[in-house]
Amino acid sequence: MAVSGGQRIDRVITRGDFTLDGQSFTVDNNVWLVGDEQSVVVVDAAHDPSVIEAAVDGRRVSLIIATHGHNDHINAAAELADRVRAPIALHPADAVLWRQVYPERGPDEALRDGQVIPIPGGSLRVLHTPGHSPGGVSLFGEINGDPVLFSGDTLFRGGPGATGRSFSDFPTILGSIRAKLLTLPSETVVHTGHGDDTTIGEEAVDYDDWVLRGH
Repeated sequence: MAVSGGQRIDRVITRGDFTLDGQSFTVDNNVWLVGDEQSVVVVDAAHDPSVIEAAVDGRRVSLIIATHGHNDHINAAAELADRVRAPIALHPADAVLWRQVYPERGPDEALRDGQVIPIPGGSLRVLHTPGHSPGGVSLFGEINGDPVLFSGDTLFRGGPGATGRSFSDFPTILGSIRAKLLTLPSETVVHTGHGDDTTIGEEAVDYDDWVLRGH
Protein backbone atom coordinates (compact mmCIF):
# COMPACT_ATOMS: atom_id res chain seq x y z
CA MET A 1 0.00 0.00 0.00
CA ALA A 2 1.46 3.34 -1.03
CA VAL A 3 0.36 6.71 0.29
CA SER A 4 0.38 9.57 -2.19
CA GLY A 5 2.78 12.45 -1.61
CA GLY A 6 6.35 12.61 -0.42
CA GLN A 7 5.88 10.14 2.41
CA ARG A 8 4.66 6.61 1.83
CA ILE A 9 3.72 3.42 3.60
CA ASP A 10 4.28 0.05 1.97
CA ARG A 11 2.79 -3.15 3.34
CA VAL A 12 4.55 -6.44 2.71
CA ILE A 13 2.77 -9.66 3.71
CA THR A 14 4.97 -12.60 4.65
CA ARG A 15 4.00 -16.07 5.83
CA GLY A 16 5.69 -18.33 8.35
CA ASP A 17 5.36 -19.97 11.74
CA PHE A 18 4.58 -18.38 15.08
CA THR A 19 6.03 -20.58 17.82
CA LEU A 20 5.57 -20.19 21.57
CA ASP A 21 4.88 -22.45 24.54
CA GLY A 22 5.69 -25.56 22.52
CA GLN A 23 3.07 -24.86 19.85
CA SER A 24 3.44 -23.61 16.30
CA PHE A 25 0.95 -21.96 13.94
CA THR A 26 1.27 -20.72 10.37
CA VAL A 27 0.53 -17.00 10.23
CA ASP A 28 0.55 -14.11 7.76
CA ASN A 29 2.36 -11.03 9.05
CA ASN A 30 2.22 -7.42 7.98
CA VAL A 31 5.63 -5.85 7.50
CA TRP A 32 5.47 -2.05 7.23
CA LEU A 33 7.95 0.14 5.37
CA VAL A 34 7.58 3.78 6.38
CA GLY A 35 9.47 6.52 4.59
CA ASP A 36 9.85 8.04 1.16
CA GLU A 37 11.60 7.29 -2.12
CA GLN A 38 15.05 7.49 -0.54
CA SER A 39 14.87 5.91 2.91
CA VAL A 40 12.60 3.88 5.17
CA VAL A 41 12.23 2.33 8.58
CA VAL A 42 11.05 -1.28 8.64
CA VAL A 43 8.43 -2.22 11.23
CA ASP A 44 8.42 -5.93 12.16
CA ALA A 45 10.79 -7.88 9.91
CA ALA A 46 8.86 -11.14 9.66
CA HIS A 47 9.70 -14.49 8.09
CA ASP A 48 11.34 -13.65 4.74
CA PRO A 49 14.21 -11.15 4.50
CA SER A 50 14.41 -11.54 0.71
CA VAL A 51 10.84 -10.36 0.19
CA ILE A 52 11.33 -7.43 2.56
CA GLU A 53 14.60 -6.42 0.93
CA ALA A 54 12.93 -6.50 -2.48
CA ALA A 55 10.23 -4.13 -1.20
CA VAL A 56 12.88 -1.81 0.21
CA ASP A 57 14.04 -1.57 -3.42
CA GLY A 58 17.44 -0.07 -2.83
CA ARG A 59 16.34 2.58 -0.34
CA ARG A 60 18.38 3.23 2.77
CA VAL A 61 16.99 1.48 5.85
CA SER A 62 17.63 3.69 8.87
CA LEU A 63 16.16 1.32 11.47
CA ILE A 64 14.42 -2.03 11.83
CA ILE A 65 11.84 -1.72 14.62
CA ALA A 66 10.37 -4.73 16.42
CA THR A 67 7.00 -3.91 17.96
CA HIS A 68 7.58 -6.92 20.21
CA GLY A 69 9.78 -9.98 20.57
CA HIS A 70 7.58 -12.84 19.35
CA ASN A 71 9.45 -14.90 16.81
CA ASP A 72 7.09 -14.13 13.93
CA HIS A 73 7.88 -10.41 14.26
CA ILE A 74 11.67 -10.71 14.48
CA ASN A 75 12.71 -13.91 12.70
CA ALA A 76 13.86 -12.04 9.57
CA ALA A 77 15.34 -9.10 11.46
CA ALA A 78 18.94 -10.25 11.85
CA GLU A 79 19.43 -11.37 8.27
CA LEU A 80 17.68 -8.26 6.94
CA ALA A 81 19.84 -6.08 9.17
CA ASP A 82 22.97 -7.69 7.76
CA ARG A 83 21.73 -7.30 4.19
CA VAL A 84 20.75 -3.63 4.43
CA ARG A 85 23.23 -2.62 7.17
CA ALA A 86 20.64 -1.27 9.57
CA PRO A 87 20.32 -1.50 13.36
CA ILE A 88 17.48 -3.35 15.10
CA ALA A 89 15.49 -1.74 17.93
CA LEU A 90 13.43 -3.57 20.57
CA HIS A 91 12.01 -2.66 23.96
CA PRO A 92 14.25 -4.28 26.60
CA ALA A 93 11.29 -5.83 28.44
CA ASP A 94 11.03 -8.31 25.57
CA ALA A 95 14.64 -9.48 25.83
CA VAL A 96 13.55 -12.90 27.07
CA LEU A 97 11.48 -13.43 23.90
CA TRP A 98 14.27 -12.11 21.69
CA ARG A 99 16.74 -14.61 23.17
CA GLN A 100 14.47 -17.50 22.20
CA VAL A 101 15.19 -16.60 18.56
CA TYR A 102 18.66 -15.05 18.84
CA PRO A 103 20.44 -16.49 21.89
CA GLU A 104 23.83 -15.15 20.82
CA ARG A 105 22.88 -11.80 19.27
CA GLY A 106 21.14 -8.88 20.93
CA PRO A 107 19.20 -6.04 19.39
CA ASP A 108 21.25 -2.94 18.61
CA GLU A 109 19.05 -0.32 20.25
CA ALA A 110 16.59 -0.18 23.15
CA LEU A 111 13.19 1.39 22.53
CA ARG A 112 11.67 3.49 25.31
CA ASP A 113 8.25 5.00 25.92
CA GLY A 114 8.01 8.48 24.43
CA GLN A 115 11.05 8.06 22.21
CA VAL A 116 10.85 9.92 18.91
CA ILE A 117 12.14 8.06 15.87
CA PRO A 118 12.92 10.19 12.81
CA ILE A 119 11.38 9.21 9.50
CA PRO A 120 11.49 11.13 6.23
CA GLY A 121 9.31 14.20 6.62
CA GLY A 122 8.38 13.54 10.23
CA SER A 123 8.70 11.13 13.13
CA LEU A 124 7.16 8.16 14.91
CA ARG A 125 6.60 8.27 18.66
CA VAL A 126 7.11 5.06 20.63
CA LEU A 127 4.23 4.13 22.92
CA HIS A 128 5.00 1.32 25.34
CA THR A 129 1.86 -0.83 25.18
CA PRO A 130 2.53 -4.02 27.17
CA GLY A 131 0.06 -6.86 27.54
CA HIS A 132 0.52 -9.01 24.46
CA SER A 133 4.13 -9.09 25.61
CA PRO A 134 5.99 -7.15 28.31
CA GLY A 135 7.88 -4.98 25.85
CA GLY A 136 5.19 -4.46 23.24
CA VAL A 137 5.19 -1.05 21.61
CA SER A 138 3.04 0.88 19.17
CA LEU A 139 4.27 3.68 16.92
CA PHE A 140 2.26 6.87 16.35
CA GLY A 141 2.90 9.59 13.79
CA GLU A 142 1.58 11.46 10.79
CA ILE A 143 2.01 10.46 7.17
CA ASN A 144 1.20 13.22 4.71
CA GLY A 145 -0.71 14.99 7.46
CA ASP A 146 -2.87 12.04 8.49
CA PRO A 147 -2.49 10.32 11.88
CA VAL A 148 -1.38 6.69 11.74
CA LEU A 149 -0.55 4.02 14.29
CA PHE A 150 1.49 0.90 13.84
CA SER A 151 0.03 -1.26 16.59
CA GLY A 152 1.98 -4.51 16.26
CA ASP A 153 -0.14 -7.12 18.04
CA THR A 154 -1.57 -4.74 20.66
CA LEU A 155 -4.70 -3.71 18.75
CA PHE A 156 -6.47 -5.32 15.80
CA ARG A 157 -9.68 -4.84 13.90
CA GLY A 158 -12.08 -6.33 16.44
CA GLY A 159 -10.12 -6.04 19.62
CA PRO A 160 -6.90 -6.46 21.55
CA GLY A 161 -4.12 -8.89 20.74
CA ALA A 162 -4.09 -12.37 22.22
CA THR A 163 -3.07 -12.77 25.86
CA GLY A 164 -3.42 -16.51 26.44
CA ARG A 165 0.28 -17.37 26.30
CA SER A 166 3.44 -16.86 28.30
CA PHE A 167 4.48 -13.30 29.15
CA SER A 168 1.03 -11.87 28.30
CA ASP A 169 -1.75 -10.42 30.44
CA PHE A 170 -5.28 -9.33 29.51
CA PRO A 171 -5.80 -6.56 32.11
CA THR A 172 -2.43 -5.12 31.12
CA ILE A 173 -3.25 -4.95 27.41
CA LEU A 174 -6.63 -3.38 28.19
CA GLY A 175 -4.87 -0.73 30.25
CA SER A 176 -2.38 -0.06 27.48
CA ILE A 177 -5.10 0.35 24.88
CA ARG A 178 -7.22 2.57 27.12
CA ALA A 179 -4.40 4.85 28.27
CA LYS A 180 -2.14 5.00 25.22
CA LEU A 181 -4.21 4.24 22.12
CA LEU A 182 -7.84 5.25 22.65
CA THR A 183 -6.60 8.72 23.59
CA LEU A 184 -5.29 9.20 20.04
CA PRO A 185 -7.42 11.01 17.42
CA SER A 186 -10.41 8.90 16.43
CA GLU A 187 -9.50 9.16 12.75
CA THR A 188 -6.10 7.56 13.33
CA VAL A 189 -5.62 4.68 10.89
CA VAL A 190 -4.31 1.61 12.68
CA HIS A 191 -1.88 -0.53 10.71
CA THR A 192 -1.82 -3.86 12.51
CA GLY A 193 0.67 -6.70 12.79
CA HIS A 194 -1.73 -9.13 11.13
CA GLY A 195 -4.87 -8.63 9.06
CA ASP A 196 -6.70 -5.51 7.98
CA ASP A 197 -6.40 -1.89 8.98
CA THR A 198 -8.88 -0.25 11.33
CA THR A 199 -9.22 3.12 13.06
CA ILE A 200 -9.07 4.21 16.67
CA GLY A 201 -12.65 5.43 16.43
CA GLU A 202 -13.96 2.12 15.13
CA GLU A 203 -12.31 0.17 17.93
CA ALA A 204 -13.05 2.58 20.78
CA VAL A 205 -16.80 1.94 20.66
CA ASP A 206 -16.26 -1.75 21.50
CA TYR A 207 -13.92 -1.34 24.46
CA ASP A 208 -16.55 -2.19 27.08
CA ASP A 209 -17.47 -5.33 25.13
CA TRP A 210 -13.85 -6.50 25.21
CA VAL A 211 -13.81 -6.08 28.98
CA LEU A 212 -16.97 -8.15 29.33
CA ARG A 213 -15.87 -10.95 27.02
CA GLY A 214 -12.53 -11.22 28.78
CA HIS A 215 -10.28 -11.47 25.72
